[in-house]
Amino acid sequence: MGGYGVALVGHRNERVVNAIKSQIDKVITVHSSFYNKTREEFLQTLMNVAPSGLSQVHLNNSGAESIEAAIKFARKFTGKKKMVAMKGSYHGKSMGALSLTFNPKYRESFQPLIEKVSFSSYGDVDGLRDVVDKDTAFVILEPIQGESGIHVPPEGFLQEVRKTCDENNSLLIFDEIQSGLGRTGSMWASEHWKTVPDIMCLAKGIAGGVPMGVTLVRPDILAVMKKGEHSSTFGGNPLACAAGTATLQALTQDGLIENAKSMGEKLSHGLEELKSKHTIIREVRGKGLMIGVELKFEVKDILMEGIKNGLLLLYSGRNILRFLPPLVISEEDVVKTLQILDKLLTNEENRRNA
Repeated sequence: MGGYGVALVGHRNERVVNAIKSQIDKVITVHSSFYNKTREEFLQTLMNVAPSGLSQVHLNNSGAESIEAAIKFARKFTGKKKMVAMKGSYHGKSMGALSLTFNPKYRESFQPLIEKVSFSSYGDVDGLRDVVDKDTAFVILEPIQGESGIHVPPEGFLQEVRKTCDENNSLLIFDEIQSGLGRTGSMWASEHWKTVPDIMCLAKGIAGGVPMGVTLVRPDILAVMKKGEHSSTFGGNPLACAAGTATLQALTQDGLIENAKSMGEKLSHGLEELKSKHTIIREVRGKGLMIGVELKFEVKDILMEGIKNGLLLLYSGRNILRFLPPLVISEEDVVKTLQILDKLLTNEENRRNA
């Protein structure tokens, strides 16, 4: 489960714990209008891994806040109002982020949301071109869709989205809140398709479990924002920045990205073997340690039985098991996970066939 992806480097990573302890003894809060050495160290560390061209940073406190900043930056820079998101998207539950989130169960109680939002089918280039035009401020998507079921884009799709945005002078925003920071075996999921956005949104595990959101942006985009047009009181908090630096160091210096790749391959291979054994598994999909297992029925009972057997799983939709383990997962953990899941699936099949 990994705390819905927040426990990226574990629930108590030693680097993160030591960084927080050290920072507490120095200073807990510094207003963003003052110099903060801990913030500078985090920003420098982040820039070492940021996608090319995204050299400006807005620090905030959550994924939804990161998305809200991206919306404002993109609309201000382009001067346009139309926005395009994907069917199956999830970007958060604040009003702006919710407007870009597809699932009606989150939206219906809070209508009307922000206007001029269109949704295109994920992976459908022709459908995207039908809704993106010269009046479109931006297209936003998750390089790998998370909540809707771990959907990996068709080859060439992200590149075509980039091309379509460029042709219409629209910005491309990647939501890497769940897929980024080594989760897929690469620092950024979008790297698998060699596509760089104009704005990138980050959060979840970026500070090792301490609340933090980050909006990476091209400098010319951020330059149009006037003083005071967007801010975050707690953004750049020293505790979060200390934890963030430690998290990035854990990812880049302790082999966690490589571990995500190798353990992800072992887990995916094991799940494919379970698929050949259990006919109730429809599909296994994902990259690295971001994996979805689609079943032929609702997964609620398996989730509950998993808890009783020491396995915490997530769901994506009613019939998809979602695997988002910490990147520190060991081969022993993978083997145990597969053994427990095998037992759960066997019991479920026996129950249904009784």
